[in-house]
Amino acid sequence: MVKLPANRALAELSAHSGWRSRGYLPHLDSGDVVQTIVFRLADSMPRRLLERWREELRDCGDAALRARVAAFEDKGHGACWLARPEVAATVQRALLHFDGQRYRLLEWCVMPNHVHVLAAQMPGHRLSGVVHSWKSWTANRANCLLGRRGKFWAVDYFDRYVRDDAHLESARRYIRENPAKARLCSKPEDWRWSSANARAQT
Repeated sequence: MVKLPANRALAELSAHSGWRSRGYLPHLDSGDVVQTIVFRLADSMPRRLLERWREELRDCGDAALRARVAAFEDKGHGACWLARPEVAATVQRALLHFDGQRYRLLEWCVMPNHVHVLAAQMPGHRLSGVVHSWKSWTANRANCLLGRRGKFWAVDYFDRYVRDDAHLESARRYIRENPAKARLCSKPEDWRWSSANARAQT
């Protein structure tokens, strides 16, 4: 871990908000954790369905809701704009742009209607700001490429901090294998818009 001068460390750590909620999902913002992050297209899941599932599963924990949402997303609902190569490339470029400056990318995968990221947060860069920058820039660029207007991404996103080494390996494996599991390719490294493919090319 990089050691910061004491006064700078305090200033940067104070920029993180810890646990918070904007009325949607709870989020953890901290400068010293690895997070799994999922954000999806606006039309990939009906809002009412998500609210119904949240109510049904409120006593089952957040993991149960995430699992149900993930299974739904992998079925390819909505317009699936991210299946277009030029749009997927735009999203992947955005993820890579500040890698090593605002966060450290460990794994990523751009699916047809959602995006998986495993990243280590860096002090001084709020998770909400990082995700907002990904979504804002890619939404504008993608709408231009597609010749459309209007909402591109869903308002909120899922994040979950990685608890230990076993959880880290499980998260890595899930993200790498997601395209093959969804039957979009035969092997993870064949999916062009992913860390598995990027590693296979080096």
